[in-house]
Amino acid sequence: MALPIQDLPAWARLNDVSFDNVEVTTTEDKGYGLLSQKDLTAPEATVETPQLLTVPHDLVLNSQAVEEHAKEDKEFKQLLDAVGHHSPRFNVLLFLLVQLARNSGHAHVGVSNPWTQYLQFLPKTVLVPTVWTEDERPLLKGTSLEVAVGAKLRALDNEFEMIREASSNISCWNDLLWHSGAVSFNDWVHLDALYRSRCLELPKSGESMVPCIDMINHSSDPTAYYDQNSNYEAVLLLRPGVSITKGQEVTISYGDTKSAAEMLFSYGFIDPESTSESLILPLAPFPDDPLAKAKLVAFGKAPKVHVAREGGRIRWDSSFAYLQCVNEEDGLDFRILQDNEGNQQLRVFWQDEDVTDQISEFQKLAQTHPVPEILRLRVVVSVQENLESHLEQLKSELPPHDTSTVRVECLKHGLLLRQIETSLLEDAIQALEQEKNELLKAENVVAYLGSMETSNLDLVGEEASNEADDFS
Repeated sequence: MALPIQDLPAWARLNDVSFDNVEVTTTEDKGYGLLSQKDLTAPEATVETPQLLTVPHDLVLNSQAVEEHAKEDKEFKQLLDAVGHHSPRFNVLLFLLVQLARNSGHAHVGVSNPWTQYLQFLPKTVLVPTVWTEDERPLLKGTSLEVAVGAKLRALDNEFEMIREASSNISCWNDLLWHSGAVSFNDWVHLDALYRSRCLELPKSGESMVPCIDMINHSSDPTAYYDQNSNYEAVLLLRPGVSITKGQEVTISYGDTKSAAEMLFSYGFIDPESTSESLILPLAPFPDDPLAKAKLVAFGKAPKVHVAREGGRIRWDSSFAYLQCVNEEDGLDFRILQDNEGNQQLRVFWQDEDVTDQISEFQKLAQTHPVPEILRLRVVVSVQENLESHLEQLKSELPPHDTSTVRVECLKHGLLLRQIETSLLEDAIQALEQEKNELLKAENVVAYLGSMETSNLDLVGEEASNEADDFS
């Protein structure tokens, strides 16, 4: 059940949230937002900036708050212990799932709290890509979000099934969550979307959800910022030197270094005024590499390529690309060693030195390659081919969009993401092509390739000689 935003002031007064000359209301094109009720000004470089909003510390929702709630709510503690204490995000989502179930009108379990009601003020639709429909997700084909969204949905499904399995044997939670049908996988996806789009990084409390402050919209030219005072209360302050007029929207920055993909993934929109240009793409190992599996296991995380435009120049990096492009003849070796307790471990050796604990920085280690320019050339070619493959997908024709099944905002930001990443990939491929041509002119590379050509000619000569001596 949803509550009208007009009821928020009553909830705020009941829970000691104070609004000073501002109010949460419906904006013209951004859903809810915070508007000024009078003209306000913050002098330049002053310590006493106008305080617009104050939220008590006990309303700040994070992993620590969830643990404190579990001390007061024995039934919730039973659920939390059964499911397991996981990441801060997971613990908060589990807490919110319980509040969502309590709001469904079925039998109540556990202790009510301010978030039980506040959850009903939050929007029912958050257009992050994980909640896009099957008709809308093809817009991400070839972008840096195509793989990321699929992986996120699989991870969410695993989390939800883990909760179901762990709680089904607890009678009260089985009745509330599953027997009544109060919650579904779509609810878990929605709560994750709420968390990602509304979570703040507080200076003292860390990653947290803060009621009312989470209603404030983003701007690349924000008028306010959030902080914590000496009582650990979350506060909203007018930025020094800023003046706002009555009826003007108060805004904050969600981050000026986030890429278009990050903004869309976390918040469901792309700021067209953002100057940050970067993307992260998956990098698959060579299919014919006999050491591919060992490299993946040793690397320990999904291989990626990071591409960015900084100061008008293209920059890229990928430690796995260097690991991908070396083998035994270069000095790479994998060994299974046994520790003092009899456990076997996969160890990575480079130039006869154990570098297992430095594998994430293999790009630096690779500088000791016998011919570093040759290795760099291999890596450049590999990365260039990877980017060209993604660019080809980005430029492929999208299926026709049915405006009755594809929401306007999804289409708008999906196409904008494709445009931004296409431009960045085209420039990155061009930069890689230039670097490749420069490397091919390097003295060491010319000498190495010349020696390889001579070796190949010798092999051809030997084969020809063998054929001449064949008297069969």
